[in-house]
Amino acid sequence: MEIRIFENKESLSRAAAQYFIEVIKSNQKPVLGLATGSTPLGMYEKLIESYNDGKVDFKNVKTYNLDEYCGIDENHEQSYRTFMNNNFFNHINIDINNTNIPNATGDLDVACELYNSQLNENEIDIQVLGIGTNGHIAFNEPGTPFGSKTHCIELNQKTREDNARFFNSIDEVPTHAITMGLANIMKAKKIILIAIGAQKAEALRKMILGDVTEDMPASILQFHPDVVILTDREAVKTLMK
Repeated sequence: MEIRIFENKESLSRAAAQYFIEVIKSNQKPVLGLATGSTPLGMYEKLIESYNDGKVDFKNVKTYNLDEYCGIDENHEQSYRTFMNNNFFNHINIDINNTNIPNATGDLDVACELYNSQLNENEIDIQVLGIGTNGHIAFNEPGTPFGSKTHCIELNQKTREDNARFFNSIDEVPTHAITMGLANIMKAKKIILIAIGAQKAEALRKMILGDVTEDMPASILQFHPDVVILTDREAVKTLMK
């Protein structure tokens, strides 16, 4: 597990984007694992800049997102499909048919089985992750079995509170989501975890130094052979004491 500490979000985002650019350039048909929320936004901005500068080509890229809220249409302003289109896909030359996000509006069991099947057929070359303040990765909340595959999960109250800033009120935040399981995530060849800010410090400390336990889902990454943590000084302050 490699830890890289950055002085500002700009340099961190540029470094994160560079990892993805290297994977895209070194694979004929690269498969990227993507995430939503505020954590990867800077990285997406840098990837768009690199595309506009002619430094990277997305025409042969396939993507799989970690998760999607249940119960809201993909055209909803807070759906993760809308997020990805607005913040990334619409600004690059990717084939939109090669972008995959769980379908969380129909039969959820069927949707989970389909997504697992797709992930089994398309090994992710590089996966970006954030980490929740309770240690969740994707929407795998504390207590999620390490062997879990794509599944529907009830969101922890803390997770809903953390995500309420994107909605008018917490009452609008969905209570469930479809998420890649921890076993799916661990199959990625390389993982880039981004953690920014003091609010992530305790979860990051437990992930790196604590016991590997399902009570801290991110701790499973201690077992992955190629994890790079991109962080700032506020997020690692408890590690540096």
